[in-house]
Amino acid sequence: MQEIRCPKCGEMFTIDEAGYAAIVKQVRDKEFSKEIESQTKAAVQLAEAVKDKALADLHAQLKAAEQAKELAVRDAVEKQDKTIAELRAQLQSAEQEKKSSVQLAEAEKDKQIVALSAEIDKMKSDFSLQREQARSEQEIILRQKDEQIAFYKDMKTKLSTKMVGESLEQHCEIEFNRLRTTAFPAAYFEKDNDASGGSKGDYIFRDYDEGGMEYISIMFEMKNEMDETATKHKNEDFLKKLDKDRTDKKCEYAVLVSLLESDNEYYNAGIVDMSYRYPKMYVIRPQFFIPLISLLRNAAQSSLAARQELALVRQQNMDVENFNAQLNDFKQRFAKNYELASRRFGEAIDEIDKTIAHLQKTKEALLSSENNLRLANSKAEDLTIKKLVKNNPTMTERFLDAGVKIE
Repeated sequence: MQEIRCPKCGEMFTIDEAGYAAIVKQVRDKEFSKEIESQTKAAVQLAEAVKDKALADLHAQLKAAEQAKELAVRDAVEKQDKTIAELRAQLQSAEQEKKSSVQLAEAEKDKQIVALSAEIDKMKSDFSLQREQARSEQEIILRQKDEQIAFYKDMKTKLSTKMVGESLEQHCEIEFNRLRTTAFPAAYFEKDNDASGGSKGDYIFRDYDEGGMEYISIMFEMKNEMDETATKHKNEDFLKKLDKDRTDKKCEYAVLVSLLESDNEYYNAGIVDMSYRYPKMYVIRPQFFIPLISLLRNAAQSSLAARQELALVRQQNMDVENFNAQLNDFKQRFAKNYELASRRFGEAIDEIDKTIAHLQKTKEALLSSENNLRLANSKAEDLTIKKLVKNNPTMTERFLDAGVKIE
């Protein structure tokens, strides 16, 4: 398609290629200039008509488009206005809700701030109080720790034994086992596990000579008490039971190894002899455990010869006593057997006498029976049919009928 400006009106119009070629040809061809002019006029007229129609159509379309545009714009504006109104209403509602929410939030926030402030003030007050209490408690604890440290330092000085992590029984057992093979090779030192008598001690020590004779025995009771224990015990509380256990287990000595009454200088001074209360009983601190065993054992060994002689005399006396006991037992058993035999002999004699009397009665009965048999025989020999049927006619007649001669 080609656009051509109308030389008359100056308007542009569009023609196809063929028309444009024809026009060009006519223009170029002088011979057809008139025809060209006429055709041009026709074309111009046609173009003007087409133009007018096109312009009319275009104006109509533009008007319709303007009307549609105005309608669309009006609808869009109305919709937009409606949307804007709705949005404004929503915005106002949101603003109102926001204001209400903000007011409520601010009120709640103010309330929370007030509560938080009060809580913070209370926490500050409580913290200050707790800090003061903690400081006071810490001062008390530190003072108690200082007292405990001083106490344990003093106890360590007094005891001079390392007992950290050990019980008193373990400490004593370990101390003894360290010297068992060298100082106490033949000794017995074990826990007392026999509670058949109702109670038992903690440890029993026994030592023997080369002949296996026991020459010393010690019943040990170990007592320890934690510092925080509410009820404090005394050493006196355990002496009676210790004496009973010593007696039940046939031990010579009784020793209470104790950490009780740690501030009592009477027990801290050394080995305490309690023989005025119970015989051969001692109360000691753990550091005197091995020394006391050594002292008692050495004292027992010093009198070991006398003990052996005493034991020999006792054995001899026991042999004599056993001989006398056996002799007395023989005499008693012999006398008992003699008495039993004598009693049985008398019973046998009595039975023989009873048997003789019974035989005598039997003899007399037999003699009497013989006499009766003799009499019976005599009577049988004297018996005759004649005598039998005497004064009995019936039997007489029957014998006669039978052909028996009656004599």
